[in-house]
Amino acid sequence: MFDQSFDNRRQAGEFLATQLTHYADHPDTIVLALPRGGVPVGFAIAQELHLPLDVFLVRKLGVPGHEEYAMGAITGSGLYVLRDDMVAVSGVERQVIEEAGRREMNELHRREELYRHDRPMLQPQDKTVILVDDGMATGSSMLAAVRALHVSHPARIAVAVPVGSPDACAIIEKEVDELVCPLKPEYFRAVSLWYHDFAQTSDDEVRHLLQQAATEHAARQAMPGAAPDNPPPAPQQGTNGTNPHHQR
Repeated sequence: MFDQSFDNRRQAGEFLATQLTHYADHPDTIVLALPRGGVPVGFAIAQELHLPLDVFLVRKLGVPGHEEYAMGAITGSGLYVLRDDMVAVSGVERQVIEEAGRREMNELHRREELYRHDRPMLQPQDKTVILVDDGMATGSSMLAAVRALHVSHPARIAVAVPVGSPDACAIIEKEVDELVCPLKPEYFRAVSLWYHDFAQTSDDEVRHLLQQAATEHAARQAMPGAAPDNPPPAPQQGTNGTNPHHQR
């Protein structure tokens, strides 16, 4: 049906890794993935580039009665990022937004305990952060994550997503140091349409991938000569281009 698509999240992450090789093996670079769907993408990137992986928790705030439409998002730190246009059009009152935020904060706390348990969170301060999701429709969740990350004072923020709407990409590109988004279809419609397999990612899968990534990173750190002290080279040109492999 479409000229370009990804087989699944894993393959999408592997392709994104080819666009991010200037960050490979750098000791001051971390991958933070938005759960749940962003975690398999982020895992593939972290594995290919030999980088540590963690989750960055953010939840979409849906318009009441039409939750598929985002009126904004909230992060685990309690930061709201609202889409003024959607709030105005839907006529949602502040009280309703705050009630939705409280519900989503409960879910964020649940996921924090479930996914990380007693494993310490990767700290983004003074680090290069590659922020990953499986796609961007409105960009609300990613925007909330980016703005929350800025509070932690990372050295650099790169956003990597396999597919995104042109509007969402334009919003995010203004907020970060680098955006890598291979597919920006004019007629976007939904993230799921750009994957052959877009099965829901389970909590168990997220936990398993995070644990595997932590184990593999620890093994790399224990190897002789690990963590070379070299800065990442400048981003390569054309990192937003598509790959002929994805032509269908």
